[in-house]
Amino acid sequence: MKKIEAIIRKSKFDEVKEALIAADIEWFSYFDVRGVGTDREERIYRGIVYDTSSIERIQLSIIVRDINVERAVATISKAAHTGEIGDGRIFIYPAEDAVSIRTGKRGDATLYIEKK
Repeated sequence: MKKIEAIIRKSKFDEVKEALIAADIEWFSYFDVRGVGTDREERIYRGIVYDTSSIERIQLSIIVRDINVERAVATISKAAHTGEIGDGRIFIYPAEDAVSIRTGKRGDATLYIEKK
């Protein structure tokens, strides 16, 4: 199992969510996050100066079986891509174990519903 954390633009969240569902990655958590990049730029909108060095993003947290890692990464990359600076990052970590609170199952069997 792997944990995938992706930090994406807020404006791309709906596209990424729909793409993940279409790719059979049906469960994930997401959070509003802020980050600080190396670019320092001020924008003026209606006479008010905004500092754009603190950037609002969405962080996705997904646990997938090893066989689904590349599909999930490719799906996120394609759906979140704009080609501009600030498209985001994807991080992949090993996930040692998982436990279903309801059933007591362990391992990657907790990540999908077995078809009967």
